[in-house]
Amino acid sequence: MGNVFSSGSMSDDLYLSNGGTAAFLDVLWLAISDLACRPWDFRFAALLALQDQTVMGRGVVGFDLEDVDWGDTWAERARAKDFVLRVIDRALERHRWDELTYEPPYVPGYLHRYRAMIKTFTPPPHPTHADAFPGPDMGITASCTRHRVLDSLPYWAGCLFCTGGTMRSTPQK
Repeated sequence: MGNVFSSGSMSDDLYLSNGGTAAFLDVLWLAISDLACRPWDFRFAALLALQDQTVMGRGVVGFDLEDVDWGDTWAERARAKDFVLRVIDRALERHRWDELTYEPPYVPGYLHRYRAMIKTFTPPPHPTHADAFPGPDMGITASCTRHRVLDSLPYWAGCLFCTGGTMRSTPQK
């Protein structure tokens, strides 16, 4: 059983095992927590939070890029796509990976594949399933002070690391 992160009609999907999904989300969470600054960024963070298998269940997460509300104008869609690429690039730099309780050896390959998917993806003017992407009032803006990342509020109490326990509670020096 695994999870699928789809690229819509391009049929270029990223299939991940449950463990691969957890590691993929962990490193994206570290990156997005440091880069999010605009309302759309926090909505995308909420979408990632909704992929937390410890809350949602194993083998039932993933999303299609065509279901994301990338924005109404070409400029908004380009800015949103650029943000996701910057998040992936930050994760590829191994940003804060030293704070994880494990080494994710396969994640760089997942990130490169996902980056290629995003790079070639053309965001549609309207999402395929509008209810799949968190609305403007459902973005994640709270912080988990224990782990220094975005919290999963308003969806559930605790961040991705509070629910999964894959990060040290105090960073190593």
